Amino acid sequence: MEWDDEAVVLSVRRHGEHAGIVVLLTRQHGRTAGLLPGAWSPARRGVVQPGNRVRAWWRARLSEQLGTLRLELLAAHAAAALGDPGRLAALSAACALVERTLAERAPHPATFAALVALLEALPADSWPSIYVHFELALLRDLGFGLDLSVCAASGRREDLAYVSPRSGRAVSQAAGQPWHDRLLPLPRFLSSGGEGGRDEIGAGLRLTGYFLARHAGPLPPARGRLADRFAPDP
Repeated sequence: MEWDDEAVVLSVRRHGEHAGIVVLLTRQHGRTAGLLPGAWSPARRGVVQPGNRVRAWWRARLSEQLGTLRLELLAAHAAAALGDPGRLAALSAACALVERTLAERAPHPATFAALVALLEALPADSWPSIYVHFELALLRDLGFGLDLSVCAASGRREDLAYVSPRSGRAVSQAAGQPWHDRLLPLPRFLSSGGEGGRDEIGAGLRLTGYFLARHAGPLPPARGRLADRFAPDP
């Protein structure tokens, strides 16, 4: 059993003295793990950094086995983010979320495309807004997409200000005002486009985080560290 595919490194952990267990999100084969001999050698250590895009060759005697890997670096996104704590936090959070939420070996081409788009956009100043959109895309791919286009109560498409925590649908300012303390704030950039400021990004992360935790379980620590960077000032 063997295949080759484009992939993003999600994590790596030691296996024995020199090898590593590398977890990948592949374009066609989903989340897959494999044994990489010599993973901690100087030549390969930089390749297996989480967030890097690679070409992966996987081989095993039986399809259900762990399999062995050969990797070729395509884009060193991890090295590009090392100089900026915020961008590195976003990269780490995205990789940890994908590893936590996706079932093993189930194809998720939409999440793969969203993750690659985020990694390629990290050098841009708009990366925080793009990160929130990445989490919305992940929710859609998991089958729990939010409807932020129209008010669930009135059918209006204007002045959307809240999201129902039960249905995941938008609610307008007027319709939601009587129950505003029970609804989740909807940042304007998610309903009207453009980029969000720091407070809006924080609200966006609280929104997506609520539904990710509800549908996929506890969020990984890396996601919490990213959210802390956009938490309201005390």
